[in-house]
Amino acid sequence: MQVLELNMLPESCVAEILSLTSPSYACRSSLVSTTFRSAADSDYVWGKFLPSEYHESVWEACDASFQFCSKKELYFLLCNPLLVGDGKMSFRLERSSGRMSYIISARELSITWSNDPMLWVWKSIPESRPILTHHFLLSRFSEVAELVTTSWLEINGKITTKMLSPNTNYGAFLILKTTERSFGLDLIPCETSIEIGSRTLKNTAYMRCQDAKKQQIETLFYSNRKEMMKSRVVKGDDGVMSKREDGWMEMELGEFFNGGFGDEQVKMGLMEIKGHQLKGGVIIEGIEIRPKT
Repeated sequence: MQVLELNMLPESCVAEILSLTSPSYACRSSLVSTTFRSAADSDYVWGKFLPSEYHESVWEACDASFQFCSKKELYFLLCNPLLVGDGKMSFRLERSSGRMSYIISARELSITWSNDPMLWVWKSIPESRPILTHHFLLSRFSEVAELVTTSWLEINGKITTKMLSPNTNYGAFLILKTTERSFGLDLIPCETSIEIGSRTLKNTAYMRCQDAKKQQIETLFYSNRKEMMKSRVVKGDDGVMSKREDGWMEMELGEFFNGGFGDEQVKMGLMEIKGHQLKGGVIIEGIEIRPKT
């Protein structure tokens, strides 16, 4: 259909068409004509890109945190992290697609023995405090969990598929940092898992980013021991941590597809209990569940 013919359509029809596309497409379409611009900026179109009424905690947080004049403005406000669920989760929209992401705070996770102050310390750190910038509150959690020492490291989280965008491939990522005094974290890979319904996917990943020099030294002196310890866990990709834009590190726990049918529980976990060595010096902020391209 030619642009001229499209311009002959009523604005309501154009708005209906644009509401079936994506936020990025709606923004580009506003350049076509004044009719398209008016339709592309309408509350009807951007209301379709916003979370449904099911996400009650998101809407409650919006009412408490934001002042906005249009649903388009609200959409772009929600592309920044927003604390929801009594401050124990963080929500945001992917700017180009409108797909939903969540971060589950450390307080909302199940961390074995995290209530024992001899093993774990709950603390507030500058990197995890809210930061005011460009009139928005970039939300962070009030506290994080720092491992003092343990031989049993186990972290689990869960979320329901109804909270996420349908027909979307998601990844789950543990957000963490290691301290200068960290020890015992990379002698054996951690076992990671994603469980949804009756399906469980397992993999392995190391909890530290090692530099080349350290890897050479450990290979020279500890290669036999590391191979022996590695044989105790499931075979996997032996992934490593990667740096995030917010300055933290992350480890992928796995991925899953949310078909949008029903409401299943997704369980995510990390476990290192087979090395039996003491380990410590890692800070846990939470688990992020975000769309994967």
